[in-house]
Amino acid sequence: MEELLLNKSGGKIILLGNEAIVRGALESGVQFVSTYPGTPSSEIGNTFFRIAPKAGVYFEFSTNEKVALEAAIGASFCGLRTLMAMKNFGTNVALDALLPFVYTGTRGPTVIISADDPSCHSSAQSEENTRGISYLAHIPTLEPADPQECKDFVKLAFQISERFKIPVMIRTTTRVAHQRGIVALNNPKILKSRIQKGRFVKDYKKFVTLPPRVMEMKTELLEKLEQIGDFAEKSHINKQSSRKSNYGIITSGISYLYVMEALKQLNLDLSVLKLGSFYPLPEKKIKKFINPPASKLKKILVVEELEPFLEKEIKILAKEVNCKLEVIGKELIPEVNELNPAIVTSAIAKFVNKKYKIRPTRLKLQPPKRFPQLCPGCPYWLVISALKKAVDTKNVIFGGEIGCYMLFGNPPVNLQDYLSCMGSSVGIAHGIKKSTGQKLIAFVGDSSFFHSGIPPLINTVFNKSNPLIIILNNETTAMTGHQPHPGAPATPNGINIENIVRGCGVKYVKTLDPVKQTEFIQTIKEFLEKPEVSVIISKRPCIQIKK
Repeated sequence: MEELLLNKSGGKIILLGNEAIVRGALESGVQFVSTYPGTPSSEIGNTFFRIAPKAGVYFEFSTNEKVALEAAIGASFCGLRTLMAMKNFGTNVALDALLPFVYTGTRGPTVIISADDPSCHSSAQSEENTRGISYLAHIPTLEPADPQECKDFVKLAFQISERFKIPVMIRTTTRVAHQRGIVALNNPKILKSRIQKGRFVKDYKKFVTLPPRVMEMKTELLEKLEQIGDFAEKSHINKQSSRKSNYGIITSGISYLYVMEALKQLNLDLSVLKLGSFYPLPEKKIKKFINPPASKLKKILVVEELEPFLEKEIKILAKEVNCKLEVIGKELIPEVNELNPAIVTSAIAKFVNKKYKIRPTRLKLQPPKRFPQLCPGCPYWLVISALKKAVDTKNVIFGGEIGCYMLFGNPPVNLQDYLSCMGSSVGIAHGIKKSTGQKLIAFVGDSSFFHSGIPPLINTVFNKSNPLIIILNNETTAMTGHQPHPGAPATPNGINIENIVRGCGVKYVKTLDPVKQTEFIQTIKEFLEKPEVSVIISKRPCIQIKK
């Protein structure tokens, strides 16, 4: 990662999309960075974690995404150049802080990275499309397609934020974040003075979102967006190719690369409009692209992953300027799963009525399918063993959430009857216990406990239900790459989980090493019969950790 710091202007290096985001932030003079780890955005935090001291940047792994954004907001209010990164579901967690932040605007320019995961490679909950949040929050949103654009768009986002005093979101996807490519570098602004104290200057009118001022803020926000829309119309990130054909394509992000590969394979020269600015959309540029006589287009194919946000907007614009234009999208482009070159090539061939034979990619001999499993030597295997000896699993409800222990739901373990989001295993457990007399055991990881497991535990104590909660403390944030958390041994001034649990009002608490199977089994049996909520903290380090 030293290359990210030491390469000077004019050089070129191969970077992941996430690493290119880091480089773009360094070239923009970033001063404050916060994140909570979550794939596919994790490498952004991992990289800053390693290089921040030498780069002169303050960096932190925050306890969750809302807290990370709130820390970034505080730094921005004090005039620091700020970046915050998270995955798509983290954006949901941060929404409470995000919406008013767009109203107050920034003092120090602020860029927010939200990484989506089409096809749910690391996102078990749902195939979320963060672009919808752009409309909800009214936050300007850029979509890079490759590592070079990841770097360049971050720099542009800082410029937009600084000029218009508004946070700017960059939406990536797994294939953008984890794609490698050659990136041309400029001088990073590595300054000895970068880690510096900002200053909060009191300004009630700017920072306090209370009526009636908040309604004035919304009006100001909409005015900013109109100005940013005009800026986007002239920006190079929205670019157009050939106008020779009567067929056109409008696309964005990683889909653009698939389109260009497909056109090359099909030997087609179609008109293509690539949109780097998703919100606000460059409507004038789109209208010019589809409007006769400047345009000879008769048919448009909108190529985008997941929900048809672009398609719907373009159909509205087409009715205004070219009502005869045929706009095609999800008739040919699937709405489920990420796209790939084969899918896009087949769709474009159908779009232009060209014969195209899909080459078979499957081998005749398929390897046997297997479910993902916990690592050999994982301490969670000991917990599973104790549970299966302690209880009749058919008569106990098991609640899970996001983390390595989500694999409890796979055969042959089969110890997971519901799964939602981080922290939810405890909250849902309380609802079930209040609704039934059934026995219930809920699992929550140590990092997840700090992330969002404490409030539902307090609620369970306060509203008096009695699930058994097993906190799986493997002393790291294992699934996303072994980042530290507030209770990890590697963290200075680490916080003791048992102290927190007792502080929440839980009477029945015990910290155990699952290697001590007899005691662990007996404690499960005992705690499952308690009239109040009980907590077992299963403490044994992840097998992957180097002590």
